[in-house]
Amino acid sequence: MKCISRALAAIAVAGAFAVSGTAAAQQTINLTLASSHPTSWLPIGLMAGYFKNRVDEQLKAGGKYRINWKEAYAGTLFKLQDTMEAIRDNIADIGYVGSVFEADSMPLSNVTFFTPFTSGDMGIVTRTMDKLMRENPAVLKEWESNNIKYLAPVSIETYHIWTKVPLNKFEDLKGRRYNAPGPAAQWLRGTGAVAVDGGLPTYYTNVQTGVTEGALSFYTGILPIRLHEIAQHVLEVDIGAMFAGGIAVTSDKFKKLPKEVQDAIVKAGVDYTAELIKQTNAQIESSKKAMIDVGTKVVKLSDADRLRWAQSLPDIGGDWARTNEGKGLPARAVLRAYMDLIRAAGGKPLRDWDK
Repeated sequence: MKCISRALAAIAVAGAFAVSGTAAAQQTINLTLASSHPTSWLPIGLMAGYFKNRVDEQLKAGGKYRINWKEAYAGTLFKLQDTMEAIRDNIADIGYVGSVFEADSMPLSNVTFFTPFTSGDMGIVTRTMDKLMRENPAVLKEWESNNIKYLAPVSIETYHIWTKVPLNKFEDLKGRRYNAPGPAAQWLRGTGAVAVDGGLPTYYTNVQTGVTEGALSFYTGILPIRLHEIAQHVLEVDIGAMFAGGIAVTSDKFKKLPKEVQDAIVKAGVDYTAELIKQTNAQIESSKKAMIDVGTKVVKLSDADRLRWAQSLPDIGGDWARTNEGKGLPARAVLRAYMDLIRAAGGKPLRDWDK
């Protein structure tokens, strides 16, 4: 009996050593995942959920590494004006880089904002910009030269206007003040309206305090910040889907990671792209319905007025290209490449900004 007990004890001790040995072999890597925006905005919610989980799933299958995630959202680590610097300087390891707020340091990445009324199809715009980001050396350089490795696009469905007073036609824009993020201010040139710079985290307060009368934005972004509760009128303009930046990792940090972890992060970025398109398209109509259910009034701008708006704009695509060509950047080539890819994918621009 004693022999059996000793044998069982020996097996138990051996098993304990085997388990501890496996645990010891798994290396823990600390990474900070962060954003200036809250997780209630779908692209950030997917970064904090889907993207992170895909990295974890792949590493769990490999068994060698695990990530200890430290997370910070809604501006607790950095604000929307500092998203590029935060990743560049390794304040966070991985996070949302808002190229839309970096007109000086990342101008080529903002080509969609200087080509409004090109395509309202988020899938077309997202896949087009993802291709440019990965294959166009000049666009990619804007990220790599800032110590940033691009992983996945953060794109936005087509833009409309949320206002405190109803708009019905193109002429109703004259004399109004609306929030518009960074280069989106260009879309109001020639309309008689005034653009005030801002982002989703600032819109509610700006409208509530009278700084602006509304905002140029999109359904899945407005619903979580509840702007529709005080700007209860929507003019559906279909200005176009936009590329607002990307999920990215600090290049120096990425290069120091084990190959298996690098591969998991890159693969998660590819998967995130498809998931973002899928979930955004699924949530546009549900977000719109939720607003209508609480009293939001929606008016669709006529095709004739959409064309008038597009044609009333100055040559903002050409101006953007000329300005950046003057800085030694191949902006005309990037503009042509973007518009050609959009048309090849079935997009029907109201204006051919490259021509």
